[in-house]
Amino acid sequence: MDQFERLAQLPLRDDLRGQHPYGAPQLDVPILLNVNENTHGVPADARVAIMDAVAAELEGLNRYPDREFTVLRQELANYLGHGLQPENLWAANGSNEVLQQILQAFGGPGRSALGFPPTYSMYPLLASGTGTAYIAGERAGNYELSAESAARQVRDLAPNIVFLCSPNNPTGTALGADVVKAVYEAGEAAQAIIIVDEAYAEFAHDGTPSALSLLPGRPRLIVSRTMSKAFALAGARLGYLAAAPEVSDALRLVRLPYHLSAITQATAVAALRHSASLLANVEQIKIQRDRMVNGLVELGFSPAPSDSNFVFFGGVEHPHELWRALLDRGVLIRDVGITGHLRVTAGTESETTAFLDGLREIKAGEAESGLGINAEPS
Repeated sequence: MDQFERLAQLPLRDDLRGQHPYGAPQLDVPILLNVNENTHGVPADARVAIMDAVAAELEGLNRYPDREFTVLRQELANYLGHGLQPENLWAANGSNEVLQQILQAFGGPGRSALGFPPTYSMYPLLASGTGTAYIAGERAGNYELSAESAARQVRDLAPNIVFLCSPNNPTGTALGADVVKAVYEAGEAAQAIIIVDEAYAEFAHDGTPSALSLLPGRPRLIVSRTMSKAFALAGARLGYLAAAPEVSDALRLVRLPYHLSAITQATAVAALRHSASLLANVEQIKIQRDRMVNGLVELGFSPAPSDSNFVFFGGVEHPHELWRALLDRGVLIRDVGITGHLRVTAGTESETTAFLDGLREIKAGEAESGLGINAEPS
């Protein structure tokens, strides 16, 4: 009897039977470009500050942490700007927990959440885990989402919660403010909570709007973010949201007691106080992302415009075979299960070089054998 057969023997909830947990391959290879981590790591000054901050907390670890994470909320407000105050901020163990708490408070049995695939694959899993019905909306053939289409679907389907991922994962494309405004207005009749997931916002091109500017006067709008990407703190697990103060009041009803450890709070505060050096790496990542886009075009692929730290590219005739061929060369990227497409994280200059050189080598070898990796143009 294998693991899944043993699982089936347990009195699992009916809606969880047959489901698979979220997760990407965790393989030991030299270059990991598959889960959109910040491969630059934490700069030296921020690393020292974090170690000092954590050390200062050790003496009090026998006591519970600040349940309201007061200092952290102030630092998050300072970082985001837009006139936000500490009462507008909430944090949890990664943005996934933030989203889970929102679903616990505003979703649940008899309620629904709408997403627009292809998008972040955790949305349906979070919905399932909270007993919330997940509705898969539609995008255009090029994976774009217009204000008119999104608003129409919200009006027709009347969900209780709407996920708008911007920049979208896995496509990397950002939404215009018109989409967020239209969806918010369309959700008025159902009093829908509108979540704009901005996990990759710091990597956006200059001039790309943030939904943070739309918060005033919109109490049902929530903007979620993370410190996993731009701040290179994926291992620290700190996500947060900005919204009307009453949203945090709602989440206090469902959060676990003292859900943010003193170590997590100290780490995040120290990082926020050294955001300048951390965000300097963001600018380097954006350079490599754009270099990837240009290199992919030169090789005959079709990369989507990216406002994130990754590139979604099409024109791949055999995605899994190309994924495997790169893995054999020590480069791990992501097969997202979308026909003709793959996704790659923008890493350091040397990692980007290894990825592009690997593609060139594979393409040259395939050309010699007569088996192309590029799909025929449509």
